[in-house]
Amino acid sequence: MSTTSTAVAVDDPTAHLPVTLEDVRHAAELLDGVVERTGLHHSRALEQLVGAPVWLKAENLQRAGSFKVRGAYVRMAKLSEEERARGVVAASAGNHAQGVAQAAKRLGIKARIYMPLGVALPKLAATRDHGAEVILHGDTVDQALAAAEEYAKSSGAVFVHPFDHSDIIAGQGTIGLEILEQYPDVETVIMGVGGGGLLAGTAVALKGRAAELGRTINVVGVQAENAAAYPPSLAADALVPLKRVRTIADGIAVGRPGQLPFQIIRELVDDVVTVSEDALARALVFLLERSKLVVEPAGAVGVAALLEGTLAAAGFEPSKTVVVLSGGNIDPLLMLKVIQRGLAAAGRYITVRMMLQDRPGELATISRVIAENDANVTRVDHTRIGGELSMGEVAITIDMETKGAAHSELVLQALREVGYEPLIIN
Repeated sequence: MSTTSTAVAVDDPTAHLPVTLEDVRHAAELLDGVVERTGLHHSRALEQLVGAPVWLKAENLQRAGSFKVRGAYVRMAKLSEEERARGVVAASAGNHAQGVAQAAKRLGIKARIYMPLGVALPKLAATRDHGAEVILHGDTVDQALAAAEEYAKSSGAVFVHPFDHSDIIAGQGTIGLEILEQYPDVETVIMGVGGGGLLAGTAVALKGRAAELGRTINVVGVQAENAAAYPPSLAADALVPLKRVRTIADGIAVGRPGQLPFQIIRELVDDVVTVSEDALARALVFLLERSKLVVEPAGAVGVAALLEGTLAAAGFEPSKTVVVLSGGNIDPLLMLKVIQRGLAAAGRYITVRMMLQDRPGELATISRVIAENDANVTRVDHTRIGGELSMGEVAITIDMETKGAAHSELVLQALREVGYEPLIIN
């Protein structure tokens, strides 16, 4: 796909949509002095990989740890005094919850937040710390949403949807205005998408402003492949809910696109692609090591798409790119698991299982071969019991740290050369 244009300015492509460029500009005025103008960080490592400049929009460093406070504040700042007196209710796996809680505290509004059971403890604690009442309900965000909507009907509280409202979309879209101010030459902008509020709002800002400037900008959404409702919905030109959502990227684990975001995305967004769970884990590790940024899996999906070559496979040429790192709220326990998975996906952490004769010296031989090839053993499990074992055999499982896929294969080949048959099991 072409990424540059010198065409003359055209009519506003957002004028007929539920959210317009002017709506986003008004939202930016409301947010002035309320949210951080997050930085744009150049990534040399990604530039070498892609073959074009790549910059990271660090919304993980935003107040409350994600972009969500933008939309939440705009939605609530526009409530009447009577609506504010009734309080607000919302549902979220964490980021929207914190955004609503923080905005409510700033505006002096009582907030009740429904969060799914099993929500990350840091997100739960942060939401409560902002003064919101938290109710744990259901196993998914969709179930928590249903409970919040029911409470709004019965109590009169104003329901603050995480993505399916024009004010929410306009607030999130202010990221697009900032990107263009910080990097006027940008040609492609990539970000994660769950319900679609961030992608829709940013697309409105970028496409609308680009039209004023007489140029084009590619806007691409990225979903986890196990929580990707947009590709089938866009193909069918109708909302297609998923039967199951399962991903480490809890911030975009949404089974059904929002109605308003879908209307905007199908008209303005150039593509929505998907990435694997392993790619998400690799992206999180990459950002920690190479950019010194703590980013949650949902915030790292754009980087995952670059690492996997997903955009190139979809037909996008290398261009001046900005990736939105949408959030940094991650449970340390989840981070530990994701880092381990990311290292394994990159071939830097492997678990192998081998059968060997139950006689002295076998384990010493294996240890010597591994050490001579500069790998580091982190765990050994040795057992004589198992249905697959013959008399006189033992099974050994070894966790090893290596320097990458090529080094891992070197170690495995060295073990084969002395008579063992190592099987990778992670």
